[in-house]
Amino acid sequence: MKRFKIIIIAFLIVAFSGTAGLYAQQKDRILPKANKDYADNKFVEAEANYRISDSKFPNKAAAPFNLGNSIYKQKQSSEAKFAYAKALKNSKTRPQKHRAFHNLGNVFMNEKDYAQAVEAYKNALRNDPTDEETRYNYALAKKMLKDNPPKDDKKKDEKKDQEKKEDKKDSEKDKKDEKDKKDDKGDQDKQNKDPKPNDKGEPKPAPGGISKERLENLLNAVNKEEKKVQDKVNAQKVQGKPVKTEKDW
Repeated sequence: MKRFKIIIIAFLIVAFSGTAGLYAQQKDRILPKANKDYADNKFVEAEANYRISDSKFPNKAAAPFNLGNSIYKQKQSSEAKFAYAKALKNSKTRPQKHRAFHNLGNVFMNEKDYAQAVEAYKNALRNDPTDEETRYNYALAKKMLKDNPPKDDKKKDEKKDQEKKEDKKDSEKDKKDEKDKKDDKGDQDKQNKDPKPNDKGEPKPAPGGISKERLENLLNAVNKEEKKVQDKVNAQKVQGKPVKTEKDW
């Protein structure tokens, strides 16, 4: 990380020097004074003068780019990106776009927005594929993005994990329900084999066995037969007894 910071600081200084040369042809007396303030590390004064220059030449890229640098030096990187965005809009050459995209990447790295940083450095390299500092920062941004995925991706991963847990619970519940069904079926089969008395104390007929109506008819028939047998026995007893005569007077 120390190397990363050193590269950024060094590049910002180089970027300033290069930009001053790029825009030396501008007829702007404020811009040179702002550049001198920046070189003297008077970043607040430089910011003020860059703002004046930008207001006088709103279609130029030099003032907003160096304005972004002076704001960045004051550790206000989130505000600096708006100045870099304007510099990009006004940039006409590839070197101008390269510097603006590179410094935008630095801002996003400070904000830990690694996805945006990767895109910014990538665009910087498209405008200058030979810059080793940009290439190094691009590789570092990709590594940081891999190690620190965006929050939305983390939420998606958490949601997937939660869904997996719920699916596992549902699967376990289905297995339990299936087991309970089998147990219930086993109990029912046992109940069918060993009928239990109903509320009236009568046994419940097993499926496919004798129905209640048929059972009652059978019992009635047995009772009738028993009565017939009993009647015959009683008749024989009567026939075997002596006939009682009338008593004499």
